[in-house]
Amino acid sequence: MLNIQNLQVAHGLAIALWDISLHVQPGELICVVGPNAAGKTTLINAIAGLNPVQAGIMQFNEVDLCQLEPHLFCEMGVALVPESRRLFVDMSVLENLEIGSFIPRAKAIRAQTLEMVLELFPILKTKIHQLSGTLSGGQQQMLAIGRALMAKPQLLLLDEPSLGLAPSIVHDMFEAIQTVNQEGISILLVEQNVTMALEIASRGYVLEEGRIALEGKASDLLNSPEIQKAYLGIE
Repeated sequence: MLNIQNLQVAHGLAIALWDISLHVQPGELICVVGPNAAGKTTLINAIAGLNPVQAGIMQFNEVDLCQLEPHLFCEMGVALVPESRRLFVDMSVLENLEIGSFIPRAKAIRAQTLEMVLELFPILKTKIHQLSGTLSGGQQQMLAIGRALMAKPQLLLLDEPSLGLAPSIVHDMFEAIQTVNQEGISILLVEQNVTMALEIASRGYVLEEGRIALEGKASDLLNSPEIQKAYLGIE
């Protein structure tokens, strides 16, 4: 599905990512964890077509993403939930969701997908005509994920979905992410909450200073001394 080899991305003259290689197979839930300024958002934005790639290979279903215009990524089956959510705050919950299904194949089954999203996030159904700017942070994150799902993606990119949310909301959010994955949607999750990310992922990558420092089964990473010392405070 997603195949990245020796990826290099720069911001101006400053190289932000060096020699990044990772892959996501159909149906997988993969996480990329690491500290602030490690390059996680730069990586996920590059996969979404928002950051230009300087060197390397980036393929989705064997199509070279580096040669595609960003607006075509969604038609290819890639959907991004950005860190800042980027909702249309002066539009209703329903209008934000409907915007997510603008591509023809998604528009054709909009009603069915909307029903699925509202079943996943029932609170949104009770606020369907409310302006999205009046929602709580957790509800806005649900809406951002729901809007991406309206595009009927094969690969869902999630950038820091737990950021700024209360612990109880984070737990519910990660349960919803697992449910989405169980429906057959592949997920690449970028997250600072190392424990929760590795608990729900099958494999993980640790990004530090723009490079992959560790990779492997999520359970192995969670139990590794390096991860426990650096991120979990366990000596």
